[in-house]
Amino acid sequence: MKRSELSEFELEEEGFKLRLSRKNGETATQILQAAPAAAPAPAPAAAAPENAAPAEEVGVSLVKSPMVGTFYRSPSPDSPAFVDVGAKISDDSVVCIIEAMKVMNEIQAETKGTIIEILVENGDSIEFGQPLFKVKK
Repeated sequence: MKRSELSEFELEEEGFKLRLSRKNGETATQILQAAPAAAPAPAPAAAAPENAAPAEEVGVSLVKSPMVGTFYRSPSPDSPAFVDVGAKISDDSVVCIIEAMKVMNEIQAETKGTIIEILVENGDSIEFGQPLFKVKK
């Protein structure tokens, strides 16, 4: 912090908050567990419609992104999509690929049911925890 002349640094993720601050040459560290009901900071207005989490629906679960990266529905441009609307999936069904740091990561559904909606477009940049698919249980 001294070399870069930072006076504060804050990192917040699901249920975890880390805050480092430097005052008068001393560094203080503060680690907090966020309240479970606490809402994440609002996304910028331009990105809100794309990344907004759909309201919870009874009997519907979401397949969420486990990482930041680029979303792909198929293993290659010539191949069919892993799943389409109406596809029946199981816990270990591969539903998409997320490219992160030049590595193609196959994403499994981790839920059973039928795909009722695909919430992102092929080639979209996605965030950690962003809903990708709606699944009717």
